[in-house]
Amino acid sequence: MTPVLVTGLPRSGTSWAGRMFTASGELVYVNEPLNPERPPGRSPGVLDASVTHRFQYICRENEEDWLPAFRRTVALRYGFLAELRRNRSPYDLARMVRYGTAFTLGRLGGRRALLDDPFALFSAGWFTERLGCRVVIMLRDPVSFVGSWRRLGWTVRCRELLGQPLLVRDHPHLEELRPLLDSRDHIATTAVLWRVARTTAAELAARHPGILLVRYEDLATDPVASFRRLYGWAGLRWSPRAESRVVRACSTTRGSGREGNGFAWSGLSRTAYRPMDSRRALASAATRLSPDAARRVRELTATPPPGHAGPAGPANPAGAAETGEL
Repeated sequence: MTPVLVTGLPRSGTSWAGRMFTASGELVYVNEPLNPERPPGRSPGVLDASVTHRFQYICRENEEDWLPAFRRTVALRYGFLAELRRNRSPYDLARMVRYGTAFTLGRLGGRRALLDDPFALFSAGWFTERLGCRVVIMLRDPVSFVGSWRRLGWTVRCRELLGQPLLVRDHPHLEELRPLLDSRDHIATTAVLWRVARTTAAELAARHPGILLVRYEDLATDPVASFRRLYGWAGLRWSPRAESRVVRACSTTRGSGREGNGFAWSGLSRTAYRPMDSRRALASAATRLSPDAARRVRELTATPPPGHAGPAGPANPAGAAETGEL
């Protein structure tokens, strides 16, 4: 059973894309197991391993604990005892019931795991090599991405990235962040992070045939055609039911002023995505920075990526919705 990982920088559309994948009915959604915040992370029932950093880097040299833990996760084997030993609040128990039931029924029903985790971005090669994941890396237009982080008041924690020697060794582009360690120029640090992630993602896709780069803007402009192609790439069946759910989740209810709810879910997953009008979201995202700030972001992120292709293929920039504060 081939698991699917959807990753990319936070606010690049991983939650949205992940939920569109689950419209297939063939996947069990697993929300950000590598997020160090509780919730959605630090849930040993889902992933019985200790996450110590944002963008925790996993590779062959340090996989001793990670490989067996993630093998259980992608096999949809929920650790009830491990969860109860650590988390026992009413919220935790409700979340345990939800995840435990989803994992158990999914495993018995032959479903596959869908990991939605922006914090797995730099470890994407390990996920495809060691776990056999089909990996989608979401890329978002840099102006929309920086504007989204600025709107939320997020900042780049450079030390969490640069403080992982194996990560910097394998992804040396991260050294571009070192001159910004003590910078309070949040536009510059966020833009440089985007540039580093874009370059790293292109290199990962060039090395690993199981990794695909996808522009958020392409998906949001034509979600039905784009997700139909992505379903084929991920080995999922595109059915009338899946198409109907994607259409309803990516468009507003005309005349009601309310967003469509093609497949609503409760807040237990703590995902930031909600059903939306995807084309309208593109237009609103482009207005979050002033013209001068937008020009500056374009200048800071101007270096083109090594490769480019059309929708649902190797690409450059893209974006839209996740959780947590960085």
